[in-house]
Amino acid sequence: MRTEKLNTEVRQEQIAQAALGLVGSQGMKGLSMGGLARRLGLVPSALYRHFRSKEQVIDAILELLRNRLLENVATVCQETSEPLERLRRLLMLHVKLIRENQGLIRVFFSEEVHHGHPQRKARVYKTIKGYLDALAEIVHQGQQEGAIRSDVDPGTIAVMFLGLIQPGAILWHLSEGKFDVTKQAERSWKIFCATIMAEKLAAG
Repeated sequence: MRTEKLNTEVRQEQIAQAALGLVGSQGMKGLSMGGLARRLGLVPSALYRHFRSKEQVIDAILELLRNRLLENVATVCQETSEPLERLRRLLMLHVKLIRENQGLIRVFFSEEVHHGHPQRKARVYKTIKGYLDALAEIVHQGQQEGAIRSDVDPGTIAVMFLGLIQPGAILWHLSEGKFDVTKQAERSWKIFCATIMAEKLAAG
């Protein structure tokens, strides 16, 4: 029974990933149960065994994105204990997530996703807030260790960090990938890091 449940969860995640890809290429209006079934090579009835409606698919996409963001945090925390390096790696993982999932921006900021769905809007906010809280915890650790300046609120630094990504991601999206969001993130990181780094490190 547990194996069956696991297989179902994996299949639902695969469907959500395919739906995100469909949104990336055709926008939210291009997302339909029939189109998704064709993309997956399934008959519609097989798709309906996992999701009863397009609305459930959208919720699954949001859950997928939430999991990806938190997985990135867990990954960098396992890879290194140095707070500034954690933030740098997390920035690049976030950019990679955006580049590999063009639908991410369309989903998070789509009026179709939020309009008339206060619970879903609150869910998106909770996802972003949870990510910011995880960032703030890394910053707080850096402040305790003397690596990050302590005269700025960790939550403020976390929001600033997110600001390194969104403008470049939007330009990348609008330019159909011509804007180099990776290079922009790398350049922005150097300025950001110099700004939040503790004085003793900056001087050294």
